[in-house]
Amino acid sequence: MASTIEQQTVDQAETSATALIGELQREVQQLRSKLLELERFVHSMTWRGRWRRYLALLVGAQLNRLVHYSPRPLRLPRRYYRLPPLPQPPPSFSIVTPSYNQGRFLEATIRSVLDQNYPALEYVIQDGGSTDQTGEILARYRHRLHAVESGKDRGQAHAINKGFQKTTNGQIMAWLNSDDLFLPGTLHYVAAFFACHPDVDVVYGHRIIIDTQGREVGRWVLPPHSDTMLQWADYVPQETLFWRRRLWERVGGLDESFQFALDWDLLLRFREAGARFVRLPRFLGAFRVHAEQKTTAELASKGTPEMDRLRQRLHGRPVTLEDIRRHMRSYMIRHVLYNRLYQLGLYRI
Repeated sequence: MASTIEQQTVDQAETSATALIGELQREVQQLRSKLLELERFVHSMTWRGRWRRYLALLVGAQLNRLVHYSPRPLRLPRRYYRLPPLPQPPPSFSIVTPSYNQGRFLEATIRSVLDQNYPALEYVIQDGGSTDQTGEILARYRHRLHAVESGKDRGQAHAINKGFQKTTNGQIMAWLNSDDLFLPGTLHYVAAFFACHPDVDVVYGHRIIIDTQGREVGRWVLPPHSDTMLQWADYVPQETLFWRRRLWERVGGLDESFQFALDWDLLLRFREAGARFVRLPRFLGAFRVHAEQKTTAELASKGTPEMDRLRQRLHGRPVTLEDIRRHMRSYMIRHVLYNRLYQLGLYRI
């Protein structure tokens, strides 16, 4: 009897110790994330951090800024409005827009998709139960949409997954946030490229940045795709990203534990699945900058810990800011080169 009681006591102690160790490990990981965040902040305040920012501005690096110049009308070359021929039948698209209380931008987003006049399109709006003018906008366009649903969800990743569950036929997939835009001719251009390059699984393009009124405030001109870049940072403009359905089904959709870095996590799982990426030589989408957007509001509280989590998963250790800069240096140099050539009119987009 005494032996049984002693064994139970030992078992309880082992269970408590295991739970305590797990809790300590989680606390250590949280402290590491906070330490890395503090390191980034302190470093940015030092003379070296200021010097790097001034140097980046001098040489023309644009990827760490979202506003490059004063607002101006968004203008595109005439060729963007000339649609390329499509194979018959044309490749089909499944596109989802997750939405929540973005009524002041939502109609422009919807129009940017529908005005593509693409002949094989499943377009789904997955709304999180908005309380603004979203309902009125959706009512006006419901007859042109493949599906519309408004109700509570568990976050953006869950909404996007739910939206894609309503689609069946799209060979090419994408999501477009409710404050961003597709640029004219994007769907035809992407479809024609995929049709001519059956070995390519994922494509993305250059980005135009717009303000709340749809005026242009910047442009991201990217070098060709880099696998190294993708392992250390995510400079793939989400609103320009398209992929084949077979790849989505292979990796299992979005990880709903992510609220900020869900697109980078998806790209890394595409990479692990052996996907071939191509950066297309065209501006495909417009990213809207405004005070309420998640990219601005949640970077410090959710974005940094999620990005640290992905880097730890990929590299098996905590990653410092110097690690990221060292491995990104070559990509940034090529970005500066392509951006300068574009500004001089020697790189046609």
